[in-house]
Amino acid sequence: MYMGESALHLIGLSLFLGVGATLFMDIWSVFLKRVLSVQPLNYALVGRWLGHFLHGQLVHVNIVKAATKQHESIIGWAAHYVIGVVFAFTFILSSLWINVSLLSPLGAIVFGALTVIFPYFIMQPCFGMGIAGSKTPQPNSVRLKSLMAHVSFGVGLSLSLFFITVIYS
Repeated sequence: MYMGESALHLIGLSLFLGVGATLFMDIWSVFLKRVLSVQPLNYALVGRWLGHFLHGQLVHVNIVKAATKQHESIIGWAAHYVIGVVFAFTFILSSLWINVSLLSPLGAIVFGALTVIFPYFIMQPCFGMGIAGSKTPQPNSVRLKSLMAHVSFGVGLSLSLFFITVIYS
């Protein structure tokens, strides 16, 4: 196998794992909404934030009250899946770097939980919610919802890895 071929395998695996884990995260979110009435993140807000970011505004007082952007829902959902693929790529590389088996469910779930750093310290502050939702009316609820969403991403990584090993065994 030459370098280009292994890079293609890495990209393909990242795409499969990232889309699979993000899809599991979304299915879990729908389950929580229907069974427990837990409202999921509106990914249009991610698209709105990206739209404003492209025009020079990174931080908002309240992203909900910011001007809407054309196609913000499509952009937000696409970004959600692209981020999932980037996280999966990072998971694969970090597993190789620290020499941990990709097939460890606990490793995938811990990695998923660690990705909550992104919303806590980047997205939520930029949305006007403060660090880890500190400026929201119920910060602990926001924190728990974010953490559980990212843990579900880790579960999705593990399930996607299991699925791919079943296919190729």
